[in-house]
Amino acid sequence: MCGIAGFIAQERIDFQGTLKKMGQAMHHRGPDDKGIFFDEDYGVGLSHARLSIIDLSENGHQPMFSFSGRYVVVYNGEIYNHLEIRRLLEKDFTKNWRGSSDTETFLASLEVWGLEKTVTLLTGMFAIALYDREEKALYLIRDRMGEKPLYYGYAGKNFVFGSELGAIKSFPSFNNPISPDSVALFMRHGAIPDPYSIYDKINKLQPGHFLKFDLQNSTVTTKEYWSSSENYKKNQQDQFKGSEEEAVRELDLLLKQAVSLQMHSSDVPIGSFLSGGVDSSLISALMQSLSDSPINTFSIGFDVPAYNEAEFAKAVAKHLGTKHHEQYVTGKDALEVVPKLFEIYEEPFSESSQIPTFLVSKIAKQNVTVCLSGDAGDELFGGYERYRLANSVWNKVAKIPYLLRSFAGSSIEKMPFDFWYGMLKPLSGFKNTGKPLNYADKLVKAVGLLHFDERKSFYGQGFMTHNVKAEQWVLNSKQLSTVFTENDLHFPSFYDEMMAIDQVSYLPNNNLVKVDRAAMANSLETRVPMLDHRVVNFAQSLPVDYKIRNGKMKWILRQVLYQYVPENLIERPKMGFGVPLAQWLRNDLKDWAENLLDEKVLKEQQLFNVELVRQYWDEHQSGKRNWENYLWDVLVFQSWLEYEKK
Repeated sequence: MCGIAGFIAQERIDFQGTLKKMGQAMHHRGPDDKGIFFDEDYGVGLSHARLSIIDLSENGHQPMFSFSGRYVVVYNGEIYNHLEIRRLLEKDFTKNWRGSSDTETFLASLEVWGLEKTVTLLTGMFAIALYDREEKALYLIRDRMGEKPLYYGYAGKNFVFGSELGAIKSFPSFNNPISPDSVALFMRHGAIPDPYSIYDKINKLQPGHFLKFDLQNSTVTTKEYWSSSENYKKNQQDQFKGSEEEAVRELDLLLKQAVSLQMHSSDVPIGSFLSGGVDSSLISALMQSLSDSPINTFSIGFDVPAYNEAEFAKAVAKHLGTKHHEQYVTGKDALEVVPKLFEIYEEPFSESSQIPTFLVSKIAKQNVTVCLSGDAGDELFGGYERYRLANSVWNKVAKIPYLLRSFAGSSIEKMPFDFWYGMLKPLSGFKNTGKPLNYADKLVKAVGLLHFDERKSFYGQGFMTHNVKAEQWVLNSKQLSTVFTENDLHFPSFYDEMMAIDQVSYLPNNNLVKVDRAAMANSLETRVPMLDHRVVNFAQSLPVDYKIRNGKMKWILRQVLYQYVPENLIERPKMGFGVPLAQWLRNDLKDWAENLLDEKVLKEQQLFNVELVRQYWDEHQSGKRNWENYLWDVLVFQSWLEYEKK
């Protein structure tokens, strides 16, 4: 795991000094080694910050040249099947390998098979910058599912790229303004989805794509070499026809292969995140089944019982016989982490579970250098409760003529909120969950679902949007095109449609961003076995009944897990890796938030609709409404902006 950056300069700059500065901005991603390459004749510069995982010797140093000297590469990620690729190469070509790194394998494959075939052979996660000295072209390549980040764009007339925005901002002529449209997009989704970034003229390379910069005519072209959406459609057309027992055996085998490959593609200590849920428990169980000694597992707990899964994780760890590490988090701990988030994520990002993710990565790094996670299980195997809820609600509301249900929704919304609050207050409270319930708030929010006339927008805006009125909150902004506004993802099953959307949106832009940045801030590499493309293919090919059955989410994953962990240790209401944010904003984080939402400051910025922001803040403090997502997005942006101005 590393950081990469570079440029194609169109003006005179200090090549060496600039590249070193860009590399230093990514020091946390690669504290073990630094390297640069530049070709002043063509303005090309490459910078690399290395976290040594495979081949810890100088033979793994980057930038690395191919055998012929044609290619120069800087690379972030791991190619888990690189030894298999070496064996394929050695069948027809004798190689005197310099070392054992996957980078060298990648370059040798390029020499023999070229770029497009090589990329299709790779099993792993990667963001690659490749300089072809013969063709006079720079290529940027991102892995199939978007595990590793890669930004690119222009600083003045200069083409720049990097694993993180900090490296790009280190370029001398970078002075790109913040995009109000991207701020509104962030307010909608809690993240800025690809291909956009918070800055004008800076984009994210989309998963499964490569970009070519032709140095001879300064043209940029992009090409999709693999599409999750198209892959999903093809796999559904060639759907798995085996029995339930065969499906469980096949998934067990595929996951074991993926976990084994990722465990053994490492020359450093390795462990596993363990929340006690289905996905992390399964990955930890498979790791332990493949290990001769106790593996390290890591978990976070909360002092708020309704959000605490640490005891469940401990029980699973005890059953598996792992060496378990845990840490409990209080509101005070969260307050100490919050200021660090904006340096870590470098653009606004408001997944509140980023806080425990950062903390669990921190304790993991004290013991290991690589951690496997259970991410992607929800998107691949139907784990989110919102899938069941959206499907159930849509099946009901779709039976009501659109004009009638829209009229009913508008009529309810016209009634003063205090009316509904008074009517439903006797039903509100904490009940048995320990989480505050406000039925009036839930009713008014749910009524918005009556206004959608087709299920794509019903899911995208009704369930995957923090703030459907984001452009009203952000001055001088317009709504940008995303997968939620423009896609042709139509499946017979609404469940498959939602999972397909999440695999190209929520997974790469929220979940994987959260884990990558939080872990890399601690110089910890994370790996996601469920994103092995063979596991992805199998998951996409399964009939929906194998994923969601009788209201039970991730049915097939559970069947695999129960071969390793007793059902009674797993079956309980899902909490998720969340935090009691609504409560924190009324207590531990209240003063911090009040300072960021100061009316005078907001007016001076001329970015937000101040009256709306203050109205929602006051309503949240009253306890009548829960606006945690709306407010957290504004608070995250304000904090990021403070960091940005330093």
